[in-house]
Amino acid sequence: MEIDESSTAPRDRRIDALGDLRVLPDETLCSILLLLSPRDVARLSCVSSVMYILCNEEPLWMALCLNNLNLQLQYKGSWKKTTLHQLQLLNEYKPCKKALQFDGFNSLYLYRRLYRCYTTLNGFSFDNGNVERKRDLSLEEFHHEYDAKKPVLISGLANTWSATHAWTPDRLMVDYGDKVFRISQRSSKKASIKFRDYISYSQIQHDEDPLYIFDDKFGEVAPGLLKDYSVPHLFQEDWFDVLERDKRPPFRWLIIGPERSGASWHVDPALTSAWNTLLYGRKRWALYPPGRVPLGVTVHVNEDDGDVSIDTPTSLQWWLDFYPLLADEEKPIECTQLPGETIYVPSGWWHCVLNLETTVAVTQNFVNSKNFEFVCLDMAPGYRHKGLCRAGLLALEENALEVVKENALHVEESILRDVRQTSNGKRAKVSESGKEPNSEIARRGAINVHDVCNLEFSYDINFLAMFLDKERDHYNALWSSGNSIGQRELREWLWTLWVGKPGHRDLIWKGACLALNAGKWSACMGAICSFHELQFPSDDEKLPVGTGSNPVYLVADNVIKIYVEDGLEASLHSIGTELEFYSLLCEYGSSLKNHIPDVLASGIVIFERGSYKVKPWNGKGLPDIMDECDLNLDNISRDVDFPFGIWSKKQFEYRNAGTSEPSHFRGHPSVWPYIVTKRCKGKLLSELADRILWEDTVNLASFLGEQLRNLHLMPFPPLCDLFIRENNEYKKDAHYNSIFKSETDGGSIPAEWKVFLGTLNKKRKDVVSRLFNWGDPIPKLLIERVQEYIPEDFENILNIFQCGKGVPEVCRTCTWIHADIMDDNIIMEPSSVGSGSGDTTSGGLGTTYSKGELNLWRPSHILDFGNMSVGDPICDLIPLYLDVFKGDSRLLKKFLESYQLPLMSDAGQKELLNQDSKFYRTSYLAMCYCILHDDNILGAIFSIWKELRMSQSWEDVEEAVWGELNNYTGLT
Repeated sequence: MEIDESSTAPRDRRIDALGDLRVLPDETLCSILLLLSPRDVARLSCVSSVMYILCNEEPLWMALCLNNLNLQLQYKGSWKKTTLHQLQLLNEYKPCKKALQFDGFNSLYLYRRLYRCYTTLNGFSFDNGNVERKRDLSLEEFHHEYDAKKPVLISGLANTWSATHAWTPDRLMVDYGDKVFRISQRSSKKASIKFRDYISYSQIQHDEDPLYIFDDKFGEVAPGLLKDYSVPHLFQEDWFDVLERDKRPPFRWLIIGPERSGASWHVDPALTSAWNTLLYGRKRWALYPPGRVPLGVTVHVNEDDGDVSIDTPTSLQWWLDFYPLLADEEKPIECTQLPGETIYVPSGWWHCVLNLETTVAVTQNFVNSKNFEFVCLDMAPGYRHKGLCRAGLLALEENALEVVKENALHVEESILRDVRQTSNGKRAKVSESGKEPNSEIARRGAINVHDVCNLEFSYDINFLAMFLDKERDHYNALWSSGNSIGQRELREWLWTLWVGKPGHRDLIWKGACLALNAGKWSACMGAICSFHELQFPSDDEKLPVGTGSNPVYLVADNVIKIYVEDGLEASLHSIGTELEFYSLLCEYGSSLKNHIPDVLASGIVIFERGSYKVKPWNGKGLPDIMDECDLNLDNISRDVDFPFGIWSKKQFEYRNAGTSEPSHFRGHPSVWPYIVTKRCKGKLLSELADRILWEDTVNLASFLGEQLRNLHLMPFPPLCDLFIRENNEYKKDAHYNSIFKSETDGGSIPAEWKVFLGTLNKKRKDVVSRLFNWGDPIPKLLIERVQEYIPEDFENILNIFQCGKGVPEVCRTCTWIHADIMDDNIIMEPSSVGSGSGDTTSGGLGTTYSKGELNLWRPSHILDFGNMSVGDPICDLIPLYLDVFKGDSRLLKKFLESYQLPLMSDAGQKELLNQDSKFYRTSYLAMCYCILHDDNILGAIFSIWKELRMSQSWEDVEEAVWGELNNYTGLT
């Protein structure tokens, strides 16, 4: 008897439940659901039975919760409940009490996720692995055999630590239960949790990729933990420790995680090395040498800035789904780490960690003489070398193959990479500008693996450095957001090493040439010295100084500044404005001149045919070399003394404001303006940090108030005809046309104000995307509300009044703006030595010192007028208050007492034409300027006032940061 199976088998539920969406695999549907809001997912679950299944999956709700987290995490037993708690909807949640059955639906994808959520690792046993194990390893043996070469598992390094018995989950709960720690998760959004809540979560969770504590701030949160361990003697050389704590990159982490948690495949940031000591539980490690991409991992390298991102399965998923596919010769180096053991991971090595049970560990990353060059290389601009360091020859494009064939070096067998062994299932990708990083094709086509299978990859600094983009340099190329430190910190780091480690200068110079292109700038500076018959730099003066965006050299009694920031056109406007201002300052006779370094020479240095040539230029007229550069000289007025002066600069700023891809690098790549000034005696305020007395800091605030008063009283050049010429291409812009409307044509707003406001209006257009790109610590909620806060048209901020004759009148004036008065642009000179033994006094911002050990300092000079502009004087308060005064309102108040100029006009008895009161709050204008600033000023604000990260409105931030300004009237 035949049975009709079609009559008994359940019908495929996907057909009716999903409609046209049934053609999409479950993995794609789940990825789409991640893009929705929690509310939309909840609504979608009511559409059909299959959508109900997909929309109620715990991994989905875990991702939704963490992606939308705006409070400290409190796990409520399930991720759906936790999400509803975050949305304050948990009391309204009524789960279905009836068990639901849906015949006719099965999903291998969902089943495998469910399996990973509930699998246990009790039987997930391994042997000891093949990582070398050592006990009582000497420092000499470590440096000779392992440092920057290969991993090693060391026992005995933690024998004297109190952490060996104090760092258990139960003991930590007793000592630190109420402390809040950061947790690691696959979302880029940072999250934190109270320790007792985390322990509760870890004991009841069934997640395929459980959260684990991964906190680089644990020493600040729980200082007692730092006393429980010490850096092992093998790893105490750390060249990042010359930086102040708030400037060095994250380097130490507390790691606590339950069974199934772990770190997926990665290479440690900046190609640093690391040590990891396990105090509780067991960890399983897998490692590959540099350049050997693990199966299932994809490396993305952004072509614009070299930012590297990695697509990788979770640690558990890799061990379950990919590890079994490997042939014996393709398997990683492995080991199981036991309590008390320390594993060393060298620079550039891929590694993956799986917690076999609940674990507690501490880890630190470090830079020493062995990996210093690799760290510098990784922070160099460009992208080819960054992909090569991680993905080996797979990262190369076809046009780079010939370079490899000519220059490939032989290396030790331990880090040799055969491309044929890693080509199966692995791919390195280069992201085109403006395209998604998931593109399967590299920028110039996929590489043919057979063309390079006979080449050797070498994790050798000379080999890797061949792939640096020589046309890019640290000063004027895009900076990768993934770099471990910023440009300012890198410059400070290299200079501090240069001064503090004279015995390593050959090595430091090599690193500076990789990261800064220091050799090029040194040769450029040498040509300037030769031309002007200046003393050549000593060995101590070989590196550029300061943290600014242009190379600056201290050479005997002179300072040489080479303008490179944002390319030639921007550089010409910077030096042109600085020279115009200095000329006007000398003519006007302001006392401010006594506090600005004298300009001794200026010109343009050109690299051609392998040598440098220097041509003097005082900012007047157009140098001959301009005809050879790719510059739009049609917008430059030849009828003014300084064609690249302030008004040409303002036009340039307006042209680039609010554009996604401004023409930063227009011009010849081998032409740089420069200026030579007299060297001031003393030290930069940034070098003194908080080591000066409070009285000296107060005097500094008064000094800056007086000098900014002098600056803001200085006249600026009148608008030239370049802004109203009929053939100006930018007059096609309707808003631009209205800006430069002559006052004689009936315009009530001075043209200089319209220049300033027009630029702000253009910046307003992309403010949301710009703030989202900056991200943490700017609160997401405030970013979403920013356009409601700032004016729709910045002409509203002008305080327009009705004068006695019934004519609208603007009662505020534009002024010169320095725009960059920060602690690295202020010179302090010693005035005397503090007296008294044993007496103590307050330091710069609350630090206490012995007076007998301190010099007294007084401010003498303000530096760097290359960022000069014309606009609202309030703008000068932003860097001053946030950087120099560190947000101390007492110093701001002292500054204003000395400044004595009104920042806002007093309406008096005049009739206001604009009745919106917020435009008459000085604090409101200051906050708006912060939001639209070219630099991430908001990041500084939310770093100084951490409590504001929970603010619900911009008004709250405005009042907390700038409220003091509303009490100030100045002279009327």
